[in-house]
Amino acid sequence: MRIDIITIFPEMFDSVFNYSIIKRAKHKGLTNIYIHNLRDYSTDKHRKVDDYPYGGGAGMVMMIEPIFNCIQSLKKKNNYDEIIYLTPDGELFQQKMANYLSTLNNIVLLCGHYKGIDERVREHLITKEISIGNYVLSGGEIAAMVVTDAIVRLIPGVLGDETSALSDSFQDDLIAPPVYTRPAVFNGWAVPEILKSGNAKEIELWRHQQSIKRTLERRPELLKKREREE
Repeated sequence: MRIDIITIFPEMFDSVFNYSIIKRAKHKGLTNIYIHNLRDYSTDKHRKVDDYPYGGGAGMVMMIEPIFNCIQSLKKKNNYDEIIYLTPDGELFQQKMANYLSTLNNIVLLCGHYKGIDERVREHLITKEISIGNYVLSGGEIAAMVVTDAIVRLIPGVLGDETSALSDSFQDDLIAPPVYTRPAVFNGWAVPEILKSGNAKEIELWRHQQSIKRTLERRPELLKKREREE
């Protein structure tokens, strides 16, 4: 899978993408991540990428020309399944969307800044808009990191255990069950006996029941959503 990220702060991605799961995916050749400095596509001698909004108002707006130049340059070399703008008013990013994006071959993530981007970019260049939550960040870089991490770990071969991602929280709209490891007893607190029984069928049933119980207690709206879909 190829992921191209357009940003005015490329250095922000250096440390995040060189550790853990994403680093492993890159080393295995399962994903290629390219960071593009939007200022490199500005025609302004000072590499300017923002300007005052038409009609007045506070804040600056990211200009259409550098974004257009960057996207067009990328599209000359690759066919993209989605060109995604990370914005607070986009579609809420959830596990099912991560599942979908992980099946694609090539995507672009555009990181917004300031008061946003020229609306013509959204109208003519963007194919999907994503929000990671109902709050405002200083820019789209952190959101791009979140989306990238969520989808890369789903690519077959990235995780050591191929079934691990399938038992994550929010798969099937359920929260993951509690997990335990050694020692079996610590400070008088014991691991549930069922998990030490060796009965795979009973353990799986227990985990499913715990997922439903935990979802009902912590995120009941997920169960209501699941019922509507069924």
